[in-house]
Amino acid sequence: MQPTKLTVRKDKKSLEIAFGDTEVYELTAEMLRVLSPSAEVQGHSPEQRKTIGGKQNIQIMQMEPVGNYAVRITFDDMHNTGIFSWVYFQDLGQNKEERWAEYLAELKEKGMVR
Repeated sequence: MQPTKLTVRKDKKSLEIAFGDTEVYELTAEMLRVLSPSAEVQGHSPEQRKTIGGKQNIQIMQMEPVGNYAVRITFDDMHNTGIFSWVYFQDLGQNKEERWAEYLAELKEKGMVR
């Protein structure tokens, strides 16, 4: 399903994405950066996945379409290798609280900060 709305907020710290009238999500730039679908963050297997800290003030600098199925986001730390598919955005939106809680627990476990 293609989004009906995809907007970066004026402060560049979050993105609003809507799928129809009932599914509307606000995803922070920090969340998008630390959970980027890129190989740099996710690795090529679960064992290679990296925990990224220190991105609390990250901003979205640019978004470029990738075909009809995704966008590439460039963040102000110049990370831009993740391809954010509509399916990935929808998953992040639907599971936002759970994914964020897992991330915060992982940071704490590793002695890292946001």
